[in-house]
Amino acid sequence: GKSLEVIREILPAASRVAVLANPKDPFTKPFLQQIEITAKVVGIEIQTIMVHAPEQLEASFSQIDSNRTAAVIVQPSLPRQRAADLALKHRLASVCPTGGFVQMGGLMSYAGKPQDTHREAAAYVDKILKGAKPADLPVQQPTRFELGINLKTAKALGITVPPMLLARADEVIE
Repeated sequence: GKSLEVIREILPAASRVAVLANPKDPFTKPFLQQIEITAKVVGIEIQTIMVHAPEQLEASFSQIDSNRTAAVIVQPSLPRQRAADLALKHRLASVCPTGGFVQMGGLMSYAGKPQDTHREAAAYVDKILKGAKPADLPVQQPTRFELGINLKTAKALGITVPPMLLARADEVIE
């Protein structure tokens, strides 16, 4: 959902956003639910496109009406590098809720801090090795997030990043 909020900040006139989702990913349903909830709040129409196989990614971008669609959100389980390249080729702002996307040429990423995720995973492994049953362990969500912005991509797309958004960014690619 936060991906839509940062899209609204960088593209205030955006009225439609495409979401590329992976139907084989067990997290697709909650991923799409969060986007839909936020879309209603910020007033953005969502076009969901299911990408059943990596070779369908190019055809998926062809389905996006670039005249009406301002940006694309890429589910992390899809080929992110290819998605970033195709978004730039189709002149769409691209956002992915995972780190590293801006290094691949995506416009923005908003993701949990990887260090925190690794630390939590190590704590889970420790508990399991000490006899805890994995099913008894609570599901953890990230509590700290990082915003990444690729200014080279923004410039290529003719997008001016608002100074307030840039000031909040944890990572800026120039």
